[in-house]
Amino acid sequence: MYTTQDFRTGLKIEYEGEPYTIVEFQHVKPGKGGAFVRTKIKNLITGRVLDPTFKSGDKVGKPDMQENEMQFLYQADDMYTFMDTNNYEQVMISREDLGDTAKWLQENCVCDVLFWNNRSVGVSLPNFVVLKIVNCEPGVRGDTAQGATKPAELDSGATVQVPLFVNEGESIKIDTRTGSYVERVS
Repeated sequence: MYTTQDFRTGLKIEYEGEPYTIVEFQHVKPGKGGAFVRTKIKNLITGRVLDPTFKSGDKVGKPDMQENEMQFLYQADDMYTFMDTNNYEQVMISREDLGDTAKWLQENCVCDVLFWNNRSVGVSLPNFVVLKIVNCEPGVRGDTAQGATKPAELDSGATVQVPLFVNEGESIKIDTRTGSYVERVS
């Protein structure tokens, strides 16, 4: 069990029988009455955000969670197959459960998979991935407006905005947290 004194950003708790992560919290001590904690928590399964208030000293459950380092092997239809790097067991995760992280996955990419009651509830990718541009219009000579960008389709199927000097066939580094272009990779 966790008490309100244990609250910190990123802490995973069990609230009303489901796993949540604390997005933000604030300890409040009013001039009159008891202290309390305002929180914003995100459901790890549905993604729904709640704003519950806890009295100081309230207790919440500690979820039965486990994080495993896994390697992405391949995709078949809408199912993605991951292999545990420790015991070589394979787990299939649906595209729906992966959400937006699916568009940054590459074969043999090592990531952390979070399990709750033996069900995958989240995949944490590396902060940066290198992907190849498969479709991109060439930049126009003389079109040098400050910060101008163009859309580029990547080999993973995702589309990102890149600077005009980046061309088709080049590899680029992408920040998976924001989904934005970082730099060209040679």
